[in-house]
Amino acid sequence: MPLVIDLGDVDATMSALVGGKAANLGELIRAGLPVPPGFCVTTEAYRAVPATRELTGLAPDLARRRLLDAPVPREVYEAVVAASGRLGEGVPVAVRSSATAEDLPFASFAGQQDTYLNVIGAERVVEAVRRCWASLWTDRAVAYRETNGIAHDSVYLAVVVQTMVQSAVSGVLFTANPVTGDRRQTVVDASPGLGEAVVSGAVDPDRFVVEADTIVERRPGDKRLIIRSLPDGGTERIEAEADETPCLTDDQIRRLAALGGTVRDHYGSPQDIEWAIDEDGALQLTQARPITTLFPVPERDGFHVYFCFSLAQGLQRPITPAGRAAFREIARSVNEIVIGDPASTGYTEAGGRIFLDLTGALRDRAGRAFVLRLLGLMEARSAEVLADLCARDPRLALTATSVRPALRRALRLARRFHVPAAAVRALVRPEAAVREARRLEPAIVAAARSTTARGALRDHVVPVLPALAPAALVGFAMLALTGRIVRTEPGDLQTVLRGLPHNVTTEMDLALGQLADTVRADPLAARAFQDPGRGADELTRAYLDGELPETAQRGLREFLDRWGHRAVAEIDIGLPRWSEDPSHIVGVIANLLRTDDPAARPDAVFARSRAEAEAMVERLARRAGARGPLVRFALRRTRLLAGLREYPKYLAVRLFAMVRERVAERGALLHARGRIDEPQDVFFLDFTEMESERGDLRPIVAERRESYARELRRRPVPRVLLSDGTAPEAPRPPVAPGSLTGTPASAGTATAPARVVMDPVGARLEPGEILVVPSTDPGWTPLFLTAGGLVMEMGGANSHGAVVAREYGIPAVVGVRGATEDIGTGDVVTVDGSAGVVSLRTAG
Repeated sequence: MPLVIDLGDVDATMSALVGGKAANLGELIRAGLPVPPGFCVTTEAYRAVPATRELTGLAPDLARRRLLDAPVPREVYEAVVAASGRLGEGVPVAVRSSATAEDLPFASFAGQQDTYLNVIGAERVVEAVRRCWASLWTDRAVAYRETNGIAHDSVYLAVVVQTMVQSAVSGVLFTANPVTGDRRQTVVDASPGLGEAVVSGAVDPDRFVVEADTIVERRPGDKRLIIRSLPDGGTERIEAEADETPCLTDDQIRRLAALGGTVRDHYGSPQDIEWAIDEDGALQLTQARPITTLFPVPERDGFHVYFCFSLAQGLQRPITPAGRAAFREIARSVNEIVIGDPASTGYTEAGGRIFLDLTGALRDRAGRAFVLRLLGLMEARSAEVLADLCARDPRLALTATSVRPALRRALRLARRFHVPAAAVRALVRPEAAVREARRLEPAIVAAARSTTARGALRDHVVPVLPALAPAALVGFAMLALTGRIVRTEPGDLQTVLRGLPHNVTTEMDLALGQLADTVRADPLAARAFQDPGRGADELTRAYLDGELPETAQRGLREFLDRWGHRAVAEIDIGLPRWSEDPSHIVGVIANLLRTDDPAARPDAVFARSRAEAEAMVERLARRAGARGPLVRFALRRTRLLAGLREYPKYLAVRLFAMVRERVAERGALLHARGRIDEPQDVFFLDFTEMESERGDLRPIVAERRESYARELRRRPVPRVLLSDGTAPEAPRPPVAPGSLTGTPASAGTATAPARVVMDPVGARLEPGEILVVPSTDPGWTPLFLTAGGLVMEMGGANSHGAVVAREYGIPAVVGVRGATEDIGTGDVVTVDGSAGVVSLRTAG
């Protein structure tokens, strides 16, 4: 392998030899784009230094010193000197690091290794190469690799040596707006002198935004710092007077935007480009790499509005490939049942998340009303964003104003699933409706066991909702009726929903509370869970090995026999159920054991909530006067039926657990046949792949594991995404300083220290703390048992978190923009669940 290679001989496939920067420069040269000539000192030259084989495990400063002190091997020295001579004697060059883990689609490594400008003379070039090698081990480079999950011993350094562009003006351009994500815009930052001033952030540059050959924004910078080359080598920094005169002409701006578009089209993705214009006006490209921070957009023609279903279900994290494959089957079933076309394109994916294309619905009068009403209950902030978008974006003008097609479809579905009859039965005989709903679980499970994994998803998940929704809807309709016939104060109707019976999520949490009480009553078991030297992982291992004290072992086994099919992020069949990994439940038990006050234990809290709700029913009935009997009738049905709201998802998750078992069995078979490395690798395949009878599936698994790991680190995830890449937000309403607003979800107020939790597994919540989270699903709700209040970035008044918070009687505000960023753990906050306001008092 060569020690030195001309950049003109490099292409995109050679990154292991020349690093990411050089591979991209070589690719640009091959595409006929203007790039300064030069060569690359390859990773073979780096490997030829004996010290490079001794660096892994050393502290960064020691590793760096080893390389700076190591002699450059003779063959490397001679190759660099010879290549420098071919560029011309005394020709100034730029010497820049090019790591193998650099300019990647998911990590740019911008500025992590060193660059040396205006280097003159072969001896100085060799020394600059050595310093670039050492910069692979700077503190910032080491930290960046660790943050991005890149092993230190997997990275090698090449070095690019290029003829210097003595630029009159230089800078960077992005072929998509890196702040808004808009793929239609090109953003140009420019300043006089060498580009290092702009790239390093040392200067306030001019900024121009170009869209469709039109300069739509101009923002002059002060350009107080200019970096220039010195005649004998090196650079100088010149402090200049502030000058708001643009350093680029309109023609130059458009030329840059056009050239950026050519680079973007060549690579097929938005690019971050460094450029320079010399004194003669010649434009040169000095670097191009992917913009790594943009959220990917589904590849569809035309304008589209996408809603993130994953976030609405409480998942910030990506869904495994098998989990998304399961939802593709469900989407086909929904399309076939609701639309009559299993190939309808409402379902799509981006960034490992599930999105729904709402464009057609928002252009339809009935569809828009339905979407905004539904999301107003389930995901209030998304509803606000979409309502604002519909009001101001002409691309969402109504194209279908008749409600007749929607009514015909609704009537057809109502007849197919006997919705009117079910609703009437629930209204007349609510107890019988509850019993009928509860009988569905064994029937559905038995039916699903007799079919394939795909069959269970296609035939049994979707029908659960129309089978159960009528009863729950009757309950909420009766609540709404009460609001029309009697005067209510803020929080009154929410109080009626406290302590609801027949809510499976509440039943699960109460069973967990009872398990904690059982452990508390056994001194041996209690000591095991309260031992500060034994964490949740160790206790979990003891349980799986059958070594917990008998009371705890038996109690946990019985709990998991009933509830072990549930999990955090449970809609993803690729993630373990609690029966497989009960560490989250073990941690929750430990949390509950810290609650010493009997009145604060789950059963006592639930009993108080039920009593408060029943008292509110009587208060509203008395307030209604002559209509009091009607109010009692309506609210009794609300309390009997509204708890079924959680049951459809519960049954779906029950089916997901069964599908997961089937897929795991297939994984064991594929592993036994040597087609995947581990049985659990099957969850990185789709159904067609895992059902295939031949082929090595390991390369597919490896690629998807890497992509999944990258997406696990992605923040933020847009709740609404447009096809141009932007993630719109609704205008923030005016609020008092030190306050955040959202949607009222559970009445009452609570003031306590906040606990910001991004992942419930292993979370430690002190009794009474305010739980601040991005979103939740039912797997989070055991944490509610000790929380004093809830603040949630996602959700609406009828989302899972809001429902359970009301039932426990803890104040809650949901849909609070930026809550996990603006509130820190330990900050004292006041949650007003009636007004939808969170007031902050910073810790300390």
